[in-house]
Amino acid sequence: MDVKIKPASKFSGDLKAPADKSISHRALIYASLTEDKVEIENLMQTCDIKATLECLSLLGVNFEESGDKVTIIGKGLRGFKEPENVLDVGNSEIAASLLTGLLAGQPFFSTITGSPSLQTHHMKNITGPLQEMGATIKGRSENDLLPLSIRGYDLMPLKYVLPVSSAQVKSALLTAALFSRGKSELTDLYYTRDHSERMLSYLGADINRMTDRHIALSSPSKLKGERLAIPGDISSSIYFVLAAALSPDGELKISGLGVNPRRAGALDILGMMGANINIQNEREYNNEPVADLVVKGGSQLKGLELGDDDINRIIDDIPAVVVAAVYAEGDTTIKTATGLRPKKADRLKIIIQELAKMGAVFEEKENEITIKGRASLVGAQCNSCGDYRVAMALAVASLYANNETTISSAEAVDNSVPGFYDMLKSLTD
Repeated sequence: MDVKIKPASKFSGDLKAPADKSISHRALIYASLTEDKVEIENLMQTCDIKATLECLSLLGVNFEESGDKVTIIGKGLRGFKEPENVLDVGNSEIAASLLTGLLAGQPFFSTITGSPSLQTHHMKNITGPLQEMGATIKGRSENDLLPLSIRGYDLMPLKYVLPVSSAQVKSALLTAALFSRGKSELTDLYYTRDHSERMLSYLGADINRMTDRHIALSSPSKLKGERLAIPGDISSSIYFVLAAALSPDGELKISGLGVNPRRAGALDILGMMGANINIQNEREYNNEPVADLVVKGGSQLKGLELGDDDINRIIDDIPAVVVAAVYAEGDTTIKTATGLRPKKADRLKIIIQELAKMGAVFEEKENEITIKGRASLVGAQCNSCGDYRVAMALAVASLYANNETTISSAEAVDNSVPGFYDMLKSLTD
């Protein structure tokens, strides 16, 4: 699908932040582990969410749907049944990770798979530790790739240092630790997002953060809960924030936005670049910090230097930061001494490649990219290459280019931020 984006004369209005995708998947799966009926409000409505619900249904979980609310009737830790069919999680990496951890602790056989794209996603950093805990897992490429066949058991506790910067790996192992008998300890050297820890603690798990990077979970324990509310997704909303910050005039109000410090790296970077962002009405939804934002246009962003620590904080939101740098005054340098994981490196490569078609200028050296600021972009024929974050970044860049831009593979956004293009258009009309 192609989407055409015309230059905008203004960007302003009110916006309810799109629901957080990764927290939505966690809410469904962790609610099913409770012994209660749990009402989930503001659940994201996408094909991947429906796939997760279907997987839970195959495992014996009952649920009731009403609009953007779903009530999960929990099975407890031991109430799941052996599925009669393969569990297909669609294109969701977090659902694949969490369900692999859950299934590792179940005394039955199951198989989990996903989309062709997800079947290239490496799982060895999850399956390896789960096998150490006692699960039997078989899959392609030495148990690294989906589909995975799993025969779970009562698991042994785990003491493990995470070898990669991945909240998905950490979440899978924490989920499995619920089914062990004893104390599991994880060391998270990369300070990854902590949605799983926050939600598990809210639902009553015996989980403690001993230091910023050291987590302990003791089991067995019972999870209980009545209600979960899904915050707005900061990784999706950052593109609206960026569009407002780049606008010569106008004001954008975003309500109900999740502002978890481990997800707010791009928001902080935009603030450091000079964006006029005001955080208001701070509160909490099930241990998650939430706020409303007011973003005013008219500020000239300034370039800056980003190192490894900065990149780890904005790892998913690099396309937004690159677009901000293209329009900023002065150069921005991205230094990655340790390099990026393949998917993230590809995302950075694609956004640079496509913005260059519009006239952006980049200088690349080994582990260093300089983005030349104050670019005058011109509308072009661009391709998101199936990456929804790249598609959103290109759409925002196009709002302030000369002439219309066409973005191919634009449908990549639909399964992660439904209605994104309509929301963008409503704020420019």
